[in-house]
Amino acid sequence: MNFASDNAGPMHPSVLDAIVKANTGYEMPYGNDTIMDRVRDKIRATFEAPEAAVYLVATGTAANALALATYTNPWDTIFAHRVAHVEEDECGAPEFYANGAKLTLVEGAGAKMDPDALRQVIIGTGQKDVHSVQRGPVTITQATEVGTLYSLKEIAQITAIAKEYGLKTHLDGARFANACAALGCTTAEMTWKAGIDMVSFGGTKNGCAGVEAVIFFDPEKAWEFELRRKRGAHLFSKHRYLSAQMEAYLTNDLWLELGAKANANCARLVKGLESIDEAEIPDAPAANMVFALLPRAAHRRAIQAGAKYYLFPADASLDGPDDDLIRCRFVCDWSKPDTEIDQLLALLRG
Repeated sequence: MNFASDNAGPMHPSVLDAIVKANTGYEMPYGNDTIMDRVRDKIRATFEAPEAAVYLVATGTAANALALATYTNPWDTIFAHRVAHVEEDECGAPEFYANGAKLTLVEGAGAKMDPDALRQVIIGTGQKDVHSVQRGPVTITQATEVGTLYSLKEIAQITAIAKEYGLKTHLDGARFANACAALGCTTAEMTWKAGIDMVSFGGTKNGCAGVEAVIFFDPEKAWEFELRRKRGAHLFSKHRYLSAQMEAYLTNDLWLELGAKANANCARLVKGLESIDEAEIPDAPAANMVFALLPRAAHRRAIQAGAKYYLFPADASLDGPDDDLIRCRFVCDWSKPDTEIDQLLALLRG
């Protein structure tokens, strides 16, 4: 009963088979393998972007930080939501890879950047004043850190404001597949057609061992990204094992199938949580992650029976009044069986 993270789940068999198949003979290193040629073509076709520059790295943090750094000067600031992944969960990596650039945080309900708030923050950020940081790119997390989604209209509103001030936009898509499946849209509609300039297209949380694609719809910065990736120690020598994962992930839209399955698993869990009288769900989940408030007694039963998930705060005690509500997060991946979801719900109900 592991609901801690979709990172805890297994590889999809097709991805594992692709790695094994790639482990034969010799391939050129550093992204010059023949598999990567096919991956590049597949991603360009998937995103309807024939001129896009496409690269692979092994972690979401590297994808986000290196992509943002490519469009950020050290004296710039990156505009992000207050609970964006780049702010809460990357240990300052965006600032580090951008050589000391800072993050400027923007408010918004449901972990989604409010367009008016973004505009006001941009206006209040220095332009030519040497004493102030300068305006840098805007980044959004899709799906968000609380499991909500930006609609296509909301993405377009954010990017329109960014473009009004000459700023580039980045989409952190660690859970890109979950978002795309939930919205029922194409990859192009959720990215460049909505004004996004660069994307971190996640595979690790959705059935891969460790691979993320970085996609620039305008290849202007492609060479700089290659230099940053190498200098940042994220250029794999035996790159074919990244390529093999991504090729399998893209084949027959496996990425979308797995994202939809993870979402369906979460929907089953949410339906069960809603049937518990004491449970509260502050933000309506739209993808594969749900935050809930549950009585301490429910957490005690589930965790003592072996269920794994996160409590907030992390040091929340299982000792104390049974009816105190404690916040928690449940995440479902593509492989979660119904029986495991139902087992957790039974424990929470008592």
